[in-house]
Amino acid sequence: MSTYRIVRLHKDNSRRPVWFRGMTLEEAQAHCRDPETSASTCEEEEGKKYTERHGAWFDAYEEE
Repeated sequence: MSTYRIVRLHKDNSRRPVWFRGMTLEEAQAHCRDPETSASTCEEEEGKKYTERHGAWFDAYEEE
């Protein structure tokens, strides 16, 4: 069975940190559907501050 990891992609391609590992496909898809996992849709202060520091971003998943 495959596992997936969450990576944060940035518009300027300067960073690509791995946020979570060992997720099922369903868990990874659910994470990425959350509005807080994109600069354009996040509402919480943490996401807004991250956007101010790093610019546009979104979380994606990939197979490990």
